[in-house]
Amino acid sequence: MFSKSTFLKGAAGAAATVLCNGGATSGSGTATVCGTSSSSSIAEKHRFRKMGTLLPSPVKLFSKRRCYLCLKIAILVVVFGLYFMLLLRESMSALTGSSSSSSSSTSPFASMASFAALTSRGAKKAGGAGSSGKLDAWQDKRHHHGGGRAKQQGGSGLKGPPPGGGSKQRHQFPPLQQHLPAADGNGGAGSNHSTLNPVYEYSDEMNAAAETDFNERRMVLWNVCAEHRIVGKYPPNAWEFFISPGHGIAWCNIFKAASSTWMYYFNILGGYSVQYLQRTKASPIDLARKRFPRPTANELNDYISNTISFLIVREPFERLLSAYRNKLEGCRNKYYKLLGEQIVKKFRKTHPPKGVKPPHGPTFREFLEFLVSHYRSGGRFDEHWSPVYSFCTPCSINFTLIAKMETFQRDSEYIIRQAGLETLLLNKMPRYKARWITNRSTSDTRNLIPRYFAQIDEKLLTDVLEIYQLDFELFGYNSTKYYGYVQSPDYG
Repeated sequence: MFSKSTFLKGAAGAAATVLCNGGATSGSGTATVCGTSSSSSIAEKHRFRKMGTLLPSPVKLFSKRRCYLCLKIAILVVVFGLYFMLLLRESMSALTGSSSSSSSSTSPFASMASFAALTSRGAKKAGGAGSSGKLDAWQDKRHHHGGGRAKQQGGSGLKGPPPGGGSKQRHQFPPLQQHLPAADGNGGAGSNHSTLNPVYEYSDEMNAAAETDFNERRMVLWNVCAEHRIVGKYPPNAWEFFISPGHGIAWCNIFKAASSTWMYYFNILGGYSVQYLQRTKASPIDLARKRFPRPTANELNDYISNTISFLIVREPFERLLSAYRNKLEGCRNKYYKLLGEQIVKKFRKTHPPKGVKPPHGPTFREFLEFLVSHYRSGGRFDEHWSPVYSFCTPCSINFTLIAKMETFQRDSEYIIRQAGLETLLLNKMPRYKARWITNRSTSDTRNLIPRYFAQIDEKLLTDVLEIYQLDFELFGYNSTKYYGYVQSPDYG
């Protein structure tokens, strides 16, 4: 049982609670308490409002973070810029040092002289050209200008070797260049780095092997030209040249002999970006011709004497089979599809039995029979299987360098370094594209040679060699091995 006083106190508290929750106050004590709690809550609200004004808003926090991020980026840009300038300064100083040292010691490239300049003075025999007392013939050396690009003094002229060619001139073609002892007293053993551009490391052994091969190829070519008395016989085919006077380089485009790779390089020299060349569907040769128009014979004569001129050759029958498989086997192109139909119509003697599907396009045998007939009628060959001796006329144009598909990577890098185009061209070819162009297509064709040549007999092989034998000899390839692939005379 509660007492009366306890009950009255509870009722009074409840009334006070009701009044504080919104009712009117009648008692001063209760009003005071309520007023005190009400004023304290109002003060709390004002305090929270002031704190809200002092705290930063999310927008202000975001802007400050963005400022900090921009400041960090600016600092990184400045740091990397200073680092790049330091590297550039060191590279320039190293390049200046190598140029000054090359004036006192002879590098493998400094002794290169053009063939035309030598023959204009009267070439000496090979036996005497190597003696130290007859080194005056090698005084015309490369000169540097335009950012390190080197040209050949005297150049490669259109007149070929000295007049009066014959078998007696077999040993009158001096080497492309001669190695002299280095000034360091080590018997010519210099430091193992590039003599053209110290930014790129280049093996001296690889460089020496390339120079030896280029030298031997020129010797073999001019000896064969003299033996067959075809020096100057075929007029220069200026139509197929790509010439870049600004880069000091001239190339005769032999189709089916790494033409895709060097078309890609010339497009880079023409100003197209690597990204554009990778995504465009335009024909590479059309792009290149927009920047390097076909020269006239006079323009070729003027330009080639001051440039590094080169061509890239391939084993003649490998090139021939590659052209057949790419253009006629399957007949995907409209022009070659029509040509294939004409070949089949004229040279297909037997038809397959019923139920056997005939080959789509001419067989390899039918294609070779077409070539022999076309050659004997005096017709003009398609550029994809035209013989090199009449297409790029190496016996009428004294090319500086003769590259080969068998050593394509090494030879291409040598040419690029000779022209001083390392920064522009080295490592610019996508790896997948380089493998597809230089390795896969070449090895596949070489492995297929026995199978395709087993379709023909010795007589047809002899007739085809009448067209391409000179290419085999000019560039040092062996043609006799093909008699082991063909059918014997008593076959069938």
